[in-house]
This record gives sequence, structure tokens and C-alpha cells, in this order.
Amino acid sequence: MASAAQTHDVLIVGGGPVGLTLALALVQSARGIRVGLVDRRPLSVPGDNRASAIAAGVRRVFEALGVWPAMAAQSQPITAMRITDSGVGDISRPLFLSFEGDVAPGEAFAHMVPNRISGQVLLDAVGQQIEVIAPAEITAWESDARSAQLVLADGRVLVAPLVVAADGAQSALRQMAGIGVVEHDYRQTGLVTTISHELPHDGVAYEHFRPAGPFASLPLTGNRSSLVWTESGAEAPRFLAMDKAALALEIEAVMGSTLGAVTVEDDLAGFPLRMRIARDFVAPRLALVGDAAHVVHPIAGQGLNLGLKDVAALAEVVIDTIRLGLDHGGDDALARYQSWRRLDTSAMAMVTDGMNRLFSNDAAPIRAVRDFGLGLVDRAGPIKAAMIRTAAGVSGNGPKLLSGLPI
Repeated sequence: MASAAQTHDVLIVGGGPVGLTLALALVQSARGIRVGLVDRRPLSVPGDNRASAIAAGVRRVFEALGVWPAMAAQSQPITAMRITDSGVGDISRPLFLSFEGDVAPGEAFAHMVPNRISGQVLLDAVGQQIEVIAPAEITAWESDARSAQLVLADGRVLVAPLVVAADGAQSALRQMAGIGVVEHDYRQTGLVTTISHELPHDGVAYEHFRPAGPFASLPLTGNRSSLVWTESGAEAPRFLAMDKAALALEIEAVMGSTLGAVTVEDDLAGFPLRMRIARDFVAPRLALVGDAAHVVHPIAGQGLNLGLKDVAALAEVVIDTIRLGLDHGGDDALARYQSWRRLDTSAMAMVTDGMNRLFSNDAAPIRAVRDFGLGLVDRAGPIKAAMIRTAAGVSGNGPKLLSGLPI
């Protein structure tokens, strides 16, 4: 390696919530660890009003890292979920399934946390404990038996035993490493905005299944909600072209005026929906986390939660390996991380894919079967409780951070 290379113990590429949380977990768990965080843009707090659903298991990660109180102060617990179904032209929206929002007494299964709040809290917590290398463009990546090397556009060279790709769905590092993906285009568009509304939501999240896909209303603080819904690729441009007044009327109609009159606060954003799973989560001296490793359909709101589960697993593997005096970027450590995360990720990808296929369908026989099934689940207490705990990411045999324990 070049003598002028800057050396670190771990290099994280990507300064989003997944990359920042991993950096924080590492510096809090291993005294003196040298963590570098590389991003092609300056690190900053998200500038929009959008929010993310943080499941209970992932919330415990933030609790263990000491950052949850600052996030909780401006978050909204989801106290219940109501699931409805209707076909094209249906006026009624019958309720088929409802969940009370506790995984334990007084513990909500999820919270809606504004992205700007979680971003600010994580940036403040990391502080001066890591070296931020941003903005910086990576032009090359390579690895050998002892370390990995990143070459930047300005000629700098960064070296570490382990590089972590947290650089998103189009991960440049994944592509440089030659890791392929399994991909499926849903031919759907995800639409996202924030609304205010006349009536209180009382902490209730609504998911309304329609032929084009699910329409979810997720409660925020005050009389406000985050909307995430699926439209066909052909129909989405019509909504994206609407002014806010017209869009508000469309939203009220879809919601059946559940929350009264609606005001659209943010410009409607759209993004193509596809499943993309990396064929390998690791390569020599490289680990993929978050969207770099997996993108699933947003129907169950698990995208960010899966990425933060990656963080909990990888941080524990790295810290345990360092404490044993072993190579934390070696094949054994990376194999342990991959085996820990592949099964859970593959299962969630199959579940979300199956749900989208089942519920984005207006065929009468399929609707009859799914609605009958939802009704049975609604009356089966133990099954509902198990489903809540699974969606909340609560498990007794996962990484320590997911149980709220320090590494």
C-alpha cells in the first residue's frame, strides 16, 4: 500500500442513518477504534418533513446507544393499525384486521420518527469520535489478504481491514466488488408526502389495500400523517402532476374522509419500486449493509428497519472479533455476519413480495380468499400477537443491540 495512505480500523461508505448508526455503535463499543466515514456529499441533516417507522426492536438499538430519548421527544408512537380492503369503484372500506400497537404493556410496536430529527441526533452523537471524509468521490476499491483500499478522486488513499458499503440501492462499492443482484421490477411507483388533517389520528395507522397497491397513513405528531402508497407505473404520473389542492381531494377520497379535510404539506415524491437483493452480502474485506444489500417492497415498512438490523449484527461481529484479537475484516468474521443476516432478509423479501402480489389484485376470487384469511387472523389472538412481534423485530436470539443491550 502507498506510504501516504490514511489508515483506519473500519471505513464506512455512506452517511445516511444506517452508516451513522454503525459508526456510533462501533465507537461506543470499542475504545480507541478508528472509524472513517466517507460520503460523496457533505454530511447534513435531511431537509424534508418526512419520517420513518422505527420498529420496537430497532428502537432498542437506539436505546442501547443512548440516542433514543432525544428522538422520542419528537416522535409519534403507533398505538394501533387498521387494515381495510376494497376494489375498483367500491364505496365502502370494510375493516378486516386490526392490531393494537403494543408488543408489551405500554410499549408501542413502532414509532414514527422525523428523518431530520433522527439525522440530527445521530450526527450530534457521533460528533468528533469519527473522521468524516466528505464530500469525496471514490474512484477505485481493491482488497488483499490484509486490508482494503479506497482511492478517492482527489488522489487520497484510504486503507482499513474492513470497508462497509452503506451507500444505498445503487451502491458503487457493490458494483466495484462485482457483487450481482437478484432483481424484480414491480412496475409500480411509491408515492410519499406529508399531510395535515382536520381530525386527530389518535396514534392509529391505516393501511388500505387497493388494486394498485397499499395506501398507508402513518401518524405523526399533531394532526399530521405521513402517506406512503403504491400506484401503477402508468397511473403515478397523474398524481405527481397534480397541484396540492387537487391532490388533497384525491387523498381524502382514498381515505374515505377518515381524518376529515386534508392539506398536503410536502411536494409529492415518487420512486420506482423493485426488489433488489445482493447475491452476496460480503466480499473480501467488504460488508454490505442497508439498501446496498437489500431493497424490499415498502408494503410492510421494513426497509430502514432491515438496514438497522444489519448494523446490530455487523457491529457485534466486528467488536467480538476485535476483543478476541482476531481479524475483524477476515473471511470468518464476514461469513458470520452474512449467515446472521441472509435468512432474515430473504424471508422479509419473500413476505413483502407475496403480500404485494396478493393484495395488489382486484380479482374477485382472490379478494374473497384474502379477506376471509384476514378475518380469521383478526379473531386469532395468539396469531395476531406473533405477527405484531415479528413486525416489531422483537426476538430473544438476535444481536444484543436489538434487545437493548450494549455489545
